[in-house]
Amino acid sequence: MTALFRSKLPEVGTTIFTVISRRARELGALNLGQGFPDYDIDPRLAELTGEAMRQGHNQYAPMEGLPELRERIAHKLAASYGGDFDPQSQITITLGATEAIYSAVQAAIGPGEEAIVFDPAYDSYEPAVRLAGGRCIRLPLRPPDFRYDWDRVRGEITPRTRLILFNTPHNPACTAVTAADLDELAATVRGRDLVVLSDEVYEHVLFDGRAHASVLSHPELRQRSFAVFSFGKTLHATGLRIGYCVASPALTSELRKIHQFNTFSIANPLQHAVAAYLAERPETGRELPAFFQAKRDRLRDALAGSGFALTPAQGTFFQLLDFGALLPPGDVEFAERALTEAGVATIPLSPFYAEPPKLSVVRLCIAKRNDTLDAAAARLAGFAARLSRAGA
Repeated sequence: MTALFRSKLPEVGTTIFTVISRRARELGALNLGQGFPDYDIDPRLAELTGEAMRQGHNQYAPMEGLPELRERIAHKLAASYGGDFDPQSQITITLGATEAIYSAVQAAIGPGEEAIVFDPAYDSYEPAVRLAGGRCIRLPLRPPDFRYDWDRVRGEITPRTRLILFNTPHNPACTAVTAADLDELAATVRGRDLVVLSDEVYEHVLFDGRAHASVLSHPELRQRSFAVFSFGKTLHATGLRIGYCVASPALTSELRKIHQFNTFSIANPLQHAVAAYLAERPETGRELPAFFQAKRDRLRDALAGSGFALTPAQGTFFQLLDFGALLPPGDVEFAERALTEAGVATIPLSPFYAEPPKLSVVRLCIAKRNDTLDAAAARLAGFAARLSRAGA
């Protein structure tokens, strides 16, 4: 039978998150894989959502986003990163961070052009570039430190390079860039016809006293970057699907040309609810470092002495678990064994590399109830003990 059309992404299947979560449900495993909380949101956010619908905010919102919400975001950005941000010309509400990333990539990349992406890279990055007709240059961040080799980055830039796709705090490596990294990034793009797309959805989730190094805090990068954020992460409500993109007026104009023909308008009552919530709780986000660091440390303490190593995550609501002292490298194989033998779902890092090195780490989600974390730690510790006995 003749194919009706040619697939644009012929080798792309179901994401690792969907596969692992489905298998966790089938096996009754504890899901520390996919990054979503298993605890309730603030009841006040739910109340405000209902109020917004009762007040009649049930038709299309403005394409660029609710003015009140963009005003709240502008105030928050100024307090966090300094400077002024025009809510009319620099802030666009999007369908989560994923749409912001997709629309920014379509705005920046054309057929035959290139984007530099750092592996392990979140899995939506490369498909967005390819659907724009572009090509990803995948540069590996190697464990255990997952640091940037800026000399190599500069060596990979060609006349076709149009975009550097950056992510901090980094998912899935759980690292955070420094001010020195931003200076290196600025030096890399200076004088070149390219822009930066900075995925900063975990901006508030940094540990051990770290401050978020945003491209918006760097005067030079602010002018040539799309910066992407998500209320789903900040409000513990991944189902909200409300994100936003901050960029210069010129870049915002190009982003909105794509956005208006992509999702066009984001859920009006949810935007009203989030705007009202931020008005009532302007400090939202500042409690997240302590909240998630306590969960990170709880999991690490519970697995101390198990045989697994857990170097403290620098940010995100994830933690890497290193099984190298118990088993040879092979993160996909370990994730399968953890799922079937320990009853705990984890995420291997190999699927986030174009050419994965031999890895002995998997990603755990700490955005879970304490009893979930405790139960998962007990299962993993028992699994480690069985592995130790088998290897003895």
